[in-house]
Amino acid sequence: MHEMSIAMAVVTQVEEAAHSGGATAVTSVRLQIGELAGVVPDALAFCFELACAGTVLEGAELVTEPVAARAHCGACTDDWAVGMPPRLVCPRCGRAAEVELRSGRELQILSVRWEDGPAHVPPAAAHAGNPAREPISEER
Repeated sequence: MHEMSIAMAVVTQVEEAAHSGGATAVTSVRLQIGELAGVVPDALAFCFELACAGTVLEGAELVTEPVAARAHCGACTDDWAVGMPPRLVCPRCGRAAEVELRSGRELQILSVRWEDGPAHVPPAAAHAGNPAREPISEER
């Protein structure tokens, strides 16, 4: 599941910005996710919660904004919703050679909300000099 690596990358980027900005806690992260980005929003939300544990993002809300996939035909100038599975042949003129995907691959952080104040450093990180992550316990 690549959603965990995406969640960890988002947490790392937001954590760096939050620490630089002197945040005490991150309250929400808003992501834009394209229809063709290959990301399952529910799986990402689950992984995000795990990745936030022990960081300044712990308890932060993840808000995702979907972006519909749209394409443009250079031959006849038609625009259309690509859908899933992707339809990359122009529905108007039937051409595929001049089709340009205009949206749907996005995966980006749109905004972050945090509380200002002295940076929150988990107790374990105070000794190591860098932010710590609590290990994910294994259930047997």
